[in-house]
Parts: sequence; structure tokens; C-alpha cells
Amino acid sequence: MTITDVHGRDLRYFLAVAEELHFTRAAERLYVSQPALSKQIRALERQLGAPLFDRDRHGVRLTEVGTALLPHARAVLAAWAEAEGAVRAARAAREATLVIGMSTSPGRGGLLPAIRSRFTGKHPAARLRLRQIGWDDPTAGLADRTSDLAFVWLPLVDAERYRWVVVATEPRLIALPERHPLAGRDRIDFADLLDDPFLALPGDVAPELRDHWLALDARDGRPARIGAEIGSTDETYEALVDGLGICLVAEGNAPLLTRGGVVVRPVDGVSPTRFALAWRADDTRLLVHDYARAAAEVVPQEA
Repeated sequence: MTITDVHGRDLRYFLAVAEELHFTRAAERLYVSQPALSKQIRALERQLGAPLFDRDRHGVRLTEVGTALLPHARAVLAAWAEAEGAVRAARAAREATLVIGMSTSPGRGGLLPAIRSRFTGKHPAARLRLRQIGWDDPTAGLADRTSDLAFVWLPLVDAERYRWVVVATEPRLIALPERHPLAGRDRIDFADLLDDPFLALPGDVAPELRDHWLALDARDGRPARIGAEIGSTDETYEALVDGLGICLVAEGNAPLLTRGGVVVRPVDGVSPTRFALAWRADDTRLLVHDYARAAAEVVPQEA
């Protein structure tokens, strides 16, 4: 045994005896029996290779070794108490922090401030951290548990693993280069676009979501022509300007693409899309459910 094998309990026992200079009183202070305390002190002395206390009929006194150990034992135990406090504070902060993932900004009609206001009214000490996630993760961090809740587009892959509340139901519009033959129309029938190349989410993204933005359900079995794959808003805009294809876009996201060279038009023949706040079905934490409840309370009934 070496001194590095000494445990915090051994130092606490030593410190109690050193301060009381009485084994019975020290045992009472530690809520242990006196024989158990004496046994532990003898074991510590064996580990250190020297006696820590002189014991005789006149009482208990620290030896030179015990006197040398005392300030260091106090320092170690004080440092450990500080470390335990820091860990407790960090754990409490972690448990009181919700990480909200998003691959698309949920800034629709003041949605985020409204949810935050309701939620923090109930949990004023809780902290909310927004986290931007790439399009390669359609769960926005829920799947790998790096997000506690997430704003996502439906449908979700492995839907049985999640619960959600729909926060927006929006028309899917069509984004086209300004030079597209149909760009001058006020409205476009989706049937007139079936031969156009479409921009698609990457192939390793959940097929349900990729198919949704290709509107496979509105093609009567005809496969979509893929002009390019896109993984971000900037990639989508550049692909549109370069004429690589056209794409469907949620109404709330249309302003992200209309920067010049691109137009967005209503399209007939495709269903709306749904934007949702989702969380893991096995997450029973009160903060998670109260945030979801706040979202449900601020969403208009028609969403």
C-alpha cells in the first residue's frame, strides 16, 4: 500500500480523532462505532507506515507524523468538499438546461418568444439553449440525444420513438430560377413540373423526409428526376441560381431563398407540410414536457 491508496473516508476518520482527541467522541461525531473507528485508524497507520496517535491512560495525542498529516488532511477534505459542490452545481445546471435543436429556424410569428415566455414563467431558473443542426440529421439531435427537444419537419423517421406537437402547418411552395419557363405564372400546377429536375435532400437522409420534399405522393407513381442534392439553405439557393433544379419549400422558409435570381410561387396539387416540436418518447423529465406543453398552448388551433 502507498499513501495514494488512502481514501477520503480514512482522512475524515483521522481528522475527527485529531480534532476530538478522543475516540469515543470522534465515533459519535462520525456515527460509527468506536471499535470500527479504531480499526480504521490502525489500518491507516499501517498504510502510512507510522503511528498517527499516541494512546495511553492519559488520553490521545497526535504524533509528529499525525501533526504533519493534519493540515494536509484538512486541505484535501476541503478541496473535495469544494469539488462535490461544483459537481452538484454543474449537475443542477445541466438538469435545468434544455437544449433545443433545429435545422430550420422556428421564428414563425413570434413562436419562440411565446413558448419561452410561458415556459420560463413556470421555470424561471431553467435555461434554454438553441442549437443549429445540419440537414443530415432530420431529428435535429434527438436521435443521438444531443438535443432534448427539436423543431423538425414531419414525417420523422422511426416515428414511434418520438412524440411531437405540430407548431405550424404551411403550404409547400415551388422555388424556381427566375429564367424558368413557368416563373412568370402566379400559380403553378404541380403536374406541369413532373418532368423538371428537382433538388433533393442527401441520399443518406431519412427517405420519408426526402420523399416528402420531392412530393412523391403527388406524382402518380412517376419517379422524381434528381438534378442535385442539397444539404443547406445556401446550397439550395446556389443550386437554384445555377439552374440545377427546382424545389419545394415551406411557406415560412420562402424568404430564405428569394435573394435574387430565384422566385417562389404557390403550387397546386401538393399537400401542406407540418413543422413540429418533437421529443423522445422515453424522456419523462418535467422540463421537457412543460416546454412541449407551452408550445401546445401558444400554437393556434388550426396548426
